[in-house]
Parts: sequence; C-alpha cells; structure tokens
Amino acid sequence: MIDVAIMGHGVVGSGVAEILINHNERISKRVKNDVNVKYILDLRDFDSLPYSEKFIKDFNIILSDADVKVVAEVMGGVNPAYDFVKKCLASGKSVVTSNKELVAAKGAELIKIAEDNNVNFLFEASVGGGIPVLRPMTQCMSANEIDEIWGILNGTTNYILNKMIVDNMDFDTALKLAQDLGFAEKDPTADIEGHDACRKVCILAALGFGKHVYPNQVKTEGITKITLDDVAYADSFGCVIKLIGHAKKLKNGKITASVAPTLVSRDCILSGVNGVFNAVMLNGDQTGEVVFYGKGAGKEATASAVVADIMDCIKHINARKYLSWEDGDNDYVDIAHDPKTRLFVLLKSEDFDGLLKQWSEIFGENIQNVKNEETGEIAFITDTDFESKLREKLSLFKNGISVKTLKTML
Repeated sequence: MIDVAIMGHGVVGSGVAEILINHNERISKRVKNDVNVKYILDLRDFDSLPYSEKFIKDFNIILSDADVKVVAEVMGGVNPAYDFVKKCLASGKSVVTSNKELVAAKGAELIKIAEDNNVNFLFEASVGGGIPVLRPMTQCMSANEIDEIWGILNGTTNYILNKMIVDNMDFDTALKLAQDLGFAEKDPTADIEGHDACRKVCILAALGFGKHVYPNQVKTEGITKITLDDVAYADSFGCVIKLIGHAKKLKNGKITASVAPTLVSRDCILSGVNGVFNAVMLNGDQTGEVVFYGKGAGKEATASAVVADIMDCIKHINARKYLSWEDGDNDYVDIAHDPKTRLFVLLKSEDFDGLLKQWSEIFGENIQNVKNEETGEIAFITDTDFESKLREKLSLFKNGISVKTLKTML
C-alpha cells in the first residue's frame, strides 16, 4: 500500500481527493499498488464530507509519517507551500503540484532537492490544466531540439478576448461576465495583467530550453488596454487578438521570453482557440510545429493532471523521472534582444490631414492600412524590420499624435 497526503482542499484539492477516493480501484489497478489517501491538510473543517476523518491541520503530521510516500501540494502561492514542499522532498517524499507560481519561482531549487533525495517533483498541472504538455515535451519530443514556444496560456483572458471578438462586448463587461461564470477571480489581476501566463512561460521555457527562467525576466503585458476598436482593426487585417506567451532560443545561446496581446493571423491554428481553452505550440527541429490543446483550467481537468502525476510517482517509487532543468542566471534571458518583427500600429490625431502627411512621409502609403477620417485614426501593420528601427520611426510622429502598438504573430 502507498499512502498519499493532499495539502489543500480548495477547488483543485477537493477534485484530487474525489478522484483518488471515488476511483480508487481503477487507480490502484493501473499503478499495480493499493493507493490510500491518508491525510488532507486544511485549516478549515469539512465535517459533512464522507472522508472528513482524513483532515488534519498540522503539516508536521505528514512530514513525520514515514509511510506517506507521495504528497500533492494544491494550496497555491509560494508561502507556506515552498517551505512545506522543500521539507517533504528533503525527507524522502515525492511531491506533485499544480502551483505554477511556486514552480516558476522555485522550480530549479526544488528539482535539485528532489534529485539529491532520489525522489520526484512533478508539476504537469502547473501549465495547461488538464492538457498533457510537459510530459510529452520531455518524453515524446525528447529526440527534438525545441527552439520556439508559443501559447495561449490563460483561459480567463482568452474568454474575455473571445467575447470582445465574437459578441462585440467591451472589456469591462466581458470581465464581469467571466467573474459571474466563475472563469475569473474576484481579484482578476494575475490573469488580466498577464502574470499567470508569465509563470507558465517560465515553466515551458525552462523545460524546453534547459535553464530556469524567472518571472521578472519575462516582458509581460496584459489585456486591460485592449479596446473594441483594436479588435475591429485586427479583424480588418484578417487577424484576431490573443494574449500570447512566447519564448525563443537565440543563436547566442540565450533566450527571449514575453507575454503580450498579439495580432494572430486567422491562418494560424492559435487564432481558433476560443473561450476558456488553452493551446501550446512547440517547434521541434524534427517534428516541426506541434500543438497541444484543451481545457486550461477547471476542477476536474487540473485535478486529473495532479492525480496522473501522483500515479507516476507511485510507479517510480524507487526511481527518478528525468524532468528537470538547471538554475538560470541574470544574463540567460536577453531582455535587450532586438527581433525582426512586424508591429500593428494605431495612430490618432485631431489634425487628420497633418497625421496623414506625417504617416506618408515616415512609412509611405503603399503599406496596407485602414484610414478613418471621422475618428482621426490610421491603422496599419508595418513591414518586417528590427523592432528598434520600427520604434525609431514611430518616435518621429509629433504634434499631438498618439501612437499605440501591438505585437503581431504573422
């Protein structure tokens, strides 16, 4: 028999407990061992649940029980999760987690502790919820060198943008609807400002390229400044706006990483990822582009991934899974990288004739554009050039002309 402990009984934690307890026979058969949920750590009381006798409030009970071989951390946040996970690994217990904030901040350190103690630290559910992506990256694509990663990594922002695109709903209304339906938190900052997607980019980049990437190394922008006008202009160019997480390996051995609202061509498969769904697209040197798609969040989907990691730990109770990366450093992510790119640009001025004259002088009229004399706006997508050169051209606009830009994936 293998005893398991669950730390946290929120949305995901309750899902993990229900799967392990309600489907115990199936799970035990698949791992060829009896699986027993021995403890569930939570400060709250759950007296009405059929497994209420499993709840404890003292972490040290789990830590000191040598029979507990696998621990699921589903509390969220860095503290006290980091301290609890570190102590479990150091005491010879494998740990699985859905906590992307913890993995993004402390992943390299926790992986090293797991290696030193011949146990496993697994975190499939930290990216993409129930979408199997991390394990296929390290197993099915292990013969490849991955050089670029793109992703729609946050279901809340994707839902909001989809409502703006399909239903012509403004940002504030779409956010309120997402909150009413339970797709967005009461405080949605981590989602709409891009922080959640940033953490997932860190994990994907670390696993794909081999070194830890810290959230403060990722250029991150959310969707709060996206308007219905932006959506309409994007549509006129055959594009939709998505919050895209991106990481790329550079020729100098460094990488670049970002999260930003991005114009995506309708010819790209990511343009059709709608609602609360997520997708991760990897480019391997042997496979080319490979896409993983599915529900990126939700109780059942995320809990399913956590339980799969628990089962993997049980199967490898005396062996290590090769899921790791080295620690990173301050110079590993090239924050000053100047890529060749195309930018979506929206210019606006009360003096439309003056705007038109400056635009023609700086960019030329042969570029595809949408002019709106009534609102005093010109929208266009630049030709491909170094981003620094494009920004230099945009800095030439004067006399009260406002300049708004978005990245493109074209």
